[in-house]
Amino acid sequence: MSNEKVRVFDTTLRDGEQSPGVTVTPDQKVQIAIKLDELGVDAIEAGFPIVSAGEMRAIKEIANKGLKAEVCGLARATVADIDAAIKCDLKYVHTFIATSDIHMQYKLKMTPDQVLQRAVRAVEHAKKHGLAVEFSAEDATRSDRAFLLKVFRAVTEAGADRIDIPDTVGYRTPDYMAQIVTEVREATKLPVSVHCHNDFGLAVANAIAGVNAGAACAHVTINGLGERAGNASLEEFVMALGILYNKRHNINTQMIYETSRFVSNTMGIIVQPNKAIIGENAFGHESGIHTHGVINNPLTYEPIAPELVGRKRWLMAGKHAGAHGIRAMLGEFGINPTEDQLHLIVEKQKEIADRGKSISTSELLSIAGEVMHNPQFEEKFKLYDFQIFTGMHTIPTAVIRLSAEGKELIASETGVGPVDAALKAIQKIAGDVASVKIREYRLGSISGGSDAQAEVSVKVEDRNGNVVSAKKANQDIVVASVEAMMDAINKVLLKRVLDSKG
Repeated sequence: MSNEKVRVFDTTLRDGEQSPGVTVTPDQKVQIAIKLDELGVDAIEAGFPIVSAGEMRAIKEIANKGLKAEVCGLARATVADIDAAIKCDLKYVHTFIATSDIHMQYKLKMTPDQVLQRAVRAVEHAKKHGLAVEFSAEDATRSDRAFLLKVFRAVTEAGADRIDIPDTVGYRTPDYMAQIVTEVREATKLPVSVHCHNDFGLAVANAIAGVNAGAACAHVTINGLGERAGNASLEEFVMALGILYNKRHNINTQMIYETSRFVSNTMGIIVQPNKAIIGENAFGHESGIHTHGVINNPLTYEPIAPELVGRKRWLMAGKHAGAHGIRAMLGEFGINPTEDQLHLIVEKQKEIADRGKSISTSELLSIAGEVMHNPQFEEKFKLYDFQIFTGMHTIPTAVIRLSAEGKELIASETGVGPVDAALKAIQKIAGDVASVKIREYRLGSISGGSDAQAEVSVKVEDRNGNVVSAKKANQDIVVASVEAMMDAINKVLLKRVLDSKG
């Protein structure tokens, strides 16, 4: 196999932003670009310059940011689009036109000859202005193969630097991708990229098949964001590439999870819990059989160490949990029950789980505290009071009063809503002692009617990667949220005390 590193072309800021419901500000685009550059991607598709003035402003700022990655802009095969890219100070353009019969007939309403001419003129115009050019034949994998190769040869002669093969609707298989990459490489002698969509769940497999067939580059997105079912996921592609195929790349894998979370929070798209590599459950274990194995040797049920992608392993209480897992969870907090106490703790938490309820870390510790009569659970932070100010013409503001080791502390914060304001105020006031980030916030109801009780679950992570979950119920959503957050922070502090002693 070739020793050359596989090129990672990230299109989170272009194809990823085209995910339904996603819009980011120019400033947010710049911040994401910086994160991607720190992650080590080779190229950043910063956006589609022609779409808006704000898009052009963001792309221009990214282009002039001095990033290590190449910065690219998307352009249809038109002079206007390419000129817009030039105005953004870009040195690299990704230009495209569709080549499949269905696109030419129903979208472009152009003949194959017209498409060919448009493609060549676009490449010539870009090269005349000194741009590096990557040319994509949109819907390449549903195009007539002879016509597709004709277009690729023509743009190669016109000066294109790279050729991209998009599987625009995720329609093809790994075998097909390998075949088409081989033919395009032979026809053009240029570096080939693959751009795979996930409509049949094959995007990563197709991208890897393309690379194994000689493609030099894959277009990917953080968290697999993109149109419809999304694009090939950067984290899955990179980890499979390195671990399963022993191919090299420039990605700092230990930054994968941090980057994933940043993009998820900024773009407002939650990552599914069972998503490979970066899903919350990717390194979580509940089953007694699994936890027993993982405790003895993590490789029994984990293909890679979580630290490799910036994660930590975590164990979950619940119906399937066994004594080994529960003992290990409690041990992380310095709690060592006797065999009889452990048996009772396991049974009590299973009784709750059998009622269809998940068991938070905080609840497990409370059960242990009751069984063991353990004074270790005394709260470090206590809530005195809080007030919320909100209304149609008022920015939601929270004022929180806490005590920490007898000292009263007060903080206020604004937010997008009363819950957001309250949780921000708690994080602010507890910042020096318990610097935590909210990893997950869930709201549910446990009774019906207008007086329904709200059940709030929060999962927080401290700067050391310790993760704690807590759950509270109350008729007032804000009260439930504040109590759950306070409970989670107190349990994080319990863990931190143990870490400091170790």
